[in-house]
Amino acid sequence: MRNVRGRRRDGGGGGVAVLPKNNIRPKDLINSFRLSVAVNSGQSATGGGSSGGGGGGGSPKNGTGNATSSSFGGLQAIPSDAVKRLAFLFLSTCVLLAFRLKIMGSKLPVFTRFDNPASVSDWPARQLTYNYLVSVNAWLLIFPCDLCCDWTMGTIPLVESTSDPRNLATLATYTVIVALVYTAFTTSNRTKRIVVIMSLGLTVLPFLPASNMFFPVGFVVAERVLYMPSMGFCMLVAYGLGLVIDKCKSRLVLTAVAVIMVTHVVKTYTRNSDWSSEYAIFTSGLKVNQLNAKLYNNVGHALEAENRFQEALAYFNKAVSVQHDDIGAHINVGRTYNHLKMYKEAEDAYLEAKSLLPKAKPGESYQARIAPNHLNVLLNLANLIAKNQTRLEEADMLYRQAISMRSDYTQAYINRGDVLLKLNRTKEAQEVYERALFYDTDNPDIYYNLGVVLLEQGKHSQALAYLDKALEFDPDHEQALLNSAILLQELGQANLRKLAEKRLLRLLSNGQKNERVFFNLGMLAMDEGDVPAAEHWFRQAILIKEDFRAALFNLALLLADDHRPLQAAPFLNQLVRFHPDHVKALILLGDIYINNIKDLDAAENCYQRILQLDPDNTQGMHNLCVVYVERGLLKDAEICLQKAHLMAPHEDYIVKHLKIVQNRLQAKQTPDQLNESRPDSKEIRKTEKDTTRPDTNLKSDTKPSTLSLS
Repeated sequence: MRNVRGRRRDGGGGGVAVLPKNNIRPKDLINSFRLSVAVNSGQSATGGGSSGGGGGGGSPKNGTGNATSSSFGGLQAIPSDAVKRLAFLFLSTCVLLAFRLKIMGSKLPVFTRFDNPASVSDWPARQLTYNYLVSVNAWLLIFPCDLCCDWTMGTIPLVESTSDPRNLATLATYTVIVALVYTAFTTSNRTKRIVVIMSLGLTVLPFLPASNMFFPVGFVVAERVLYMPSMGFCMLVAYGLGLVIDKCKSRLVLTAVAVIMVTHVVKTYTRNSDWSSEYAIFTSGLKVNQLNAKLYNNVGHALEAENRFQEALAYFNKAVSVQHDDIGAHINVGRTYNHLKMYKEAEDAYLEAKSLLPKAKPGESYQARIAPNHLNVLLNLANLIAKNQTRLEEADMLYRQAISMRSDYTQAYINRGDVLLKLNRTKEAQEVYERALFYDTDNPDIYYNLGVVLLEQGKHSQALAYLDKALEFDPDHEQALLNSAILLQELGQANLRKLAEKRLLRLLSNGQKNERVFFNLGMLAMDEGDVPAAEHWFRQAILIKEDFRAALFNLALLLADDHRPLQAAPFLNQLVRFHPDHVKALILLGDIYINNIKDLDAAENCYQRILQLDPDNTQGMHNLCVVYVERGLLKDAEICLQKAHLMAPHEDYIVKHLKIVQNRLQAKQTPDQLNESRPDSKEIRKTEKDTTRPDTNLKSDTKPSTLSLS
C-alpha cells in the first residue's frame, strides 16, 4: 500500500499524525542515516509494540517485514536495505577503480590536449568546462538526438568565463540533482525514497570515474560511459511516468508517453545502421561535429583500409585544415602519400609533423609530455628515408632520436637494427636488438632479428637457437619458420631434415603460399632422392613466380638427371629469358642441344653467350670446342682447345681432347672415330644444385649457383 504523502501510520492509536514542519538544517541530512539504524534496531528489540513511554512511539511492521519510515526533525529515515545497496554500489565502484589503476600500472595514461582540451587549460576554464560537461551528458540522456561516436578535440568549445551562457545549463543540472537528493531525504513515501536514491546512485557513481573529478580522462564526452548511468536514469523516468499516469489518466498523457517510446524506438533502429561499418559510424559523426579532426582522420582510416587512398587523402587533408597542429593528421597525410608512391610529398608531411613535436624542457621528462603514437612520425620518416641506400645514416639518426625521446621504444630499436644491418654494422645491430630485448622479452621479432644478425656473422648454430626462441613465442612466425627450416636443411642431417619439412608444411597449412616454401620443400625432396615430390614442389614454386631463378634451374637439372632432357629444355629457356646471365643454365642447355636435340647452332650460341659473360670460363670454352669437332672443323677445334688448355693447364680432360684432335689432324681420322674417343658430355659434366640461404633481409634472394663442368 502506498502511504499518504506527508503522513505516516501511528502504531499506538491508529490516528493520523501530521509531520512537524520544522526547519531543515544541513546536518540533519547526515543524522537521517543514523536514524535509519536506530529505528530498525529499536523496532527489532520491541518486536513492533508500543514504546515504554506509552505514547505510541513504536511503529508496527508492515506486510513485507520492513519497518516503516520514521521522522527526525522533518527528515525521513533511509531504510537499511537501501543503505546496504548504496554501500555495495559505492564499494563496487571503488574496487573497479582500484582494479583499473592496477591494470594501468599505477600510472595515469598520457593524453594530448586534443583528447581533452579542458585538462590542460587554466582556472577557471578547466573547472567551468568540467562542470558544463556534466550537463552535456545529462542532455544526451534526456534528448539522445545528436549522437556522435567521438566528442574529442574542438567538438565542445571551452567555457572560459562565468559570463558564458552555457553556465546556466550547468546550474540547472546541479539544481535538479540537489532537488532529487532533497526529495530522497524528506519524502515520507518509502517507495519514492528508495527509487530516487537507487536511481541517483546508479546514475552518479558509475559516472564519477569519467567526470574528471579524480583525474583527467582521455575524452571530452563519451557516450559509452553513459551505459550504466542510463540504468538509473531509466528507473527515475519510469517511476516519474508512473506517477504522472496515476495522477492524470488522460489520453493526452498516454499519447505523449507513446510518442516518446516510438521516437526512441525509431532512433534506436536508425542508429543501428550507423554502426554497420567504420565508415558509416564516422561519417554519421561528422553530421553532428564538423570541427572534430579526429572524425575526419577516422573516416580516412576506414577508406585507407579499403585501399581507397585518394579519398582517404582528402579526409586527412581536411583534418589538417580543421586542426593544423594535429600531429596525427600530418602523419596520416604522409603515410597516404607514401602509399601513393608520392615520396617527396610524404617526406614533407612527416617533416611538418616532426616540427610540431613538443620541445624538450630542462628538468622535465619528455616521455610524460608526448603521446607515444606521435613518435611514429620519426619512425615513418626514417623508414621512408631508408629506402634510399645513400641516406641510411640519416635514417639511423632519426631512430636514435626516437629512442632518446622514449627509451623503451621497442619498434625504434628493431628498425634501427635493420638499418645497421644494411650498413654492415652487424655488431652494433646485435647490441641494438639485445637492448630491445631488455624492454620486451616476449617479442618474437626481436629474437628473429637477432638470429639474422648471428647468421650474417656466420654463427649458424646460435642463429638457429634464436630462431627457435622466436617460434616459442610465435609458433606461426613466417620468417622464423622458413629460415630455420633452411638452416636445418643446410646442416645435412637426416633427422633435422624431417623437422625442416615439418616447419615448411606448417607454413602451407597456415595459408602461406610462398614460392620459397615450395622451393625449399623441393630441395628437401631432392636431398631425400624423392624425384616426383621434388618435381611437384618446384613446379608449384614456378607457378607462383615464373622467373624464380633457383626453382627453374633445379627443376631442369632434376629432369635432365632423370633422363628427361627434352622436358628440361623449356624450363632452361624460360630461365635464360628472365636471367640471361645464368651461366650454369646456358651450359646445361648447350649440353642438351648437343647430345639430345642435335642443334649445333643453338649450342654454339649458348657457349658464345657464356664467353661474352665470362671470357675466362673454361667449361664454356671447352664445350664450344666440342661443337667445332661435331661440325668437323678440326683446325678450329685445335685452336680452341689450345686456348682452353692455356686457361686451365691442369685439366686432364682438356689435354686428352687436344691430343685426340691433333692425332685426328695427323691421321685424318673421321669424325666418327673422334666421337668414339671423346668422353660423353654427361661424364665430364658435374652439377651442383642451385640453393637458397636463409633470408637475412626479408627478401627472396638466392645463393649464387656453383655449377661446373669437369
